[in-house]
Amino acid sequence: MPEQYQAEIRSFVEYLKFEKRYSIHTITSYETDLLSFFSYVKDEYESPPLQQVNHSIIRSWLAALKDSKLSSRSINRKISSIRSFFKYQLKAGSIQVMPTSNLVTPKTSKRLPVFVKESDTRVLMETLDTATEDWKSLNARMLITLFYATGMRLSELINLREKHLDKARKQLKVLGKGNKERIIPVSDKIVQDIETYSALKRKTFENPDDCLLVTEKGRKLYPKYAWLIVNKCLGEASSLSKKSPHVMRHTFATHLMNNGAELNAVKELLGHASLAATQVYTHNSIEKLKDVYKKAHPKS
Repeated sequence: MPEQYQAEIRSFVEYLKFEKRYSIHTITSYETDLLSFFSYVKDEYESPPLQQVNHSIIRSWLAALKDSKLSSRSINRKISSIRSFFKYQLKAGSIQVMPTSNLVTPKTSKRLPVFVKESDTRVLMETLDTATEDWKSLNARMLITLFYATGMRLSELINLREKHLDKARKQLKVLGKGNKERIIPVSDKIVQDIETYSALKRKTFENPDDCLLVTEKGRKLYPKYAWLIVNKCLGEASSLSKKSPHVMRHTFATHLMNNGAELNAVKELLGHASLAATQVYTHNSIEKLKDVYKKAHPKS
């Protein structure tokens, strides 16, 4: 870490961790971007005081990133990190002028969400329903089932606890980004699946972790464990190039939209802060409508 800016970076990271309550992954991304930027400032401008890090310096760094063939999407993420950092420093009184005010973000092409087709999803669920011979197979069934039924993020699902299920109301309380709570309705079958899994967990392990899903040793699932299981299941059920837990989240949202769900409702279920993040799913719905039109309209 460049010595000149250690205190400011550390203070900002602590702010993200304790006040914003961001995930470790997000905090690491911010810190990595800041270290990259200030290393450049040190090498090219001999570490001027923070108040002298201006618009021109930031623009030259972005030009260097572009010359290194970094994608527009990655550059925009770094701009977001730098903006957040300087906004925090302005509030803290470390600077008097925002050096990022006039930055122009590169245009990025919209990437459509990768999702599993409904027919493939049915095959996947039917296959998993019969494959519960061992604990890992049981976990595969629960992971895919809950991802598809709730649209939860990976971090949300592995931190889900049994007490977060309200059996009477048939709903789950989910702790999302920034410790924001949201409620997701679930079916009778999901309630039954969770109760069956929980009972088996208590029967199998003497002191299991209090999180809902556990490993073969009765400990809380860790991200890589869940990621590998989902990757394997999706690889066997579809020909998708991308096979991650987030694909199941996209599948949940896309299938809801394709079957007539309102955009605002999908936004609330996903825990998005704004509609902008949810609107990407409308494209897939429109594509389905076009397909229906072509097949059904006499003059199509």
